Amino acid sequence: MTFGFAPSSTASLSTPAASAHRVLEPAEWAAAGIPLLRNPREIVSGLHARHRPTPATAVIAVLDPDDRLRASASFTRRPAPADGWMLRNALLAQLRRVIPHDLRRRTPVRTAVLLYCRDGDARWTEEDGAWMWGLRDACTLHGLRCGAYITLTRDGWQVLGEGRGGRRPNADSTPESFGTAELPPPPPRTGGVASEVLRRATAR
Repeated sequence: MTFGFAPSSTASLSTPAASAHRVLEPAEWAAAGIPLLRNPREIVSGLHARHRPTPATAVIAVLDPDDRLRASASFTRRPAPADGWMLRNALLAQLRRVIPHDLRRRTPVRTAVLLYCRDGDARWTEEDGAWMWGLRDACTLHGLRCGAYITLTRDGWQVLGEGRGGRRPNADSTPESFGTAELPPPPPRTGGVASEVLRRATAR
């Protein structure tokens, strides 16, 4: 399994020794036993159609054991040095917002995957390593299996560590319509009288 390397925009971190523990190198990621996606193009196309990511947008998604999308959220990364700990916190906040944790289970049954739309080519960067570290740690803290890390650039998409990818969708392409993009939005988190009124109105 081979990786390319690109210059990192985070080379000027003020504390390189501390940040080294918050970045996963390609070899570490490849050895982590990340489960393979059954149909990565369908997952990527569905998330692309649903969230329409632009560069610096991250899409975190939770899949059930059959690789069906159960929840997803997207957010734009602030321009700052890549730090796996900060990215972990951002991913964990999104996971807590869209799906309950599975910490009571002895073995995780759901898997979180991360799609990151960025500039540049598909070669691994230190920013990718920070996202990998953040994804792995966020999954541990939310009771999920750590799944694939996928980059989306103007050249196409690529599942890092697997060598699988494609030209479409890409950062500039028009979203396609896929089944995974049709997941209905989660019900509003309300309670009491307002929830009961909403339930009755929906039933009608």
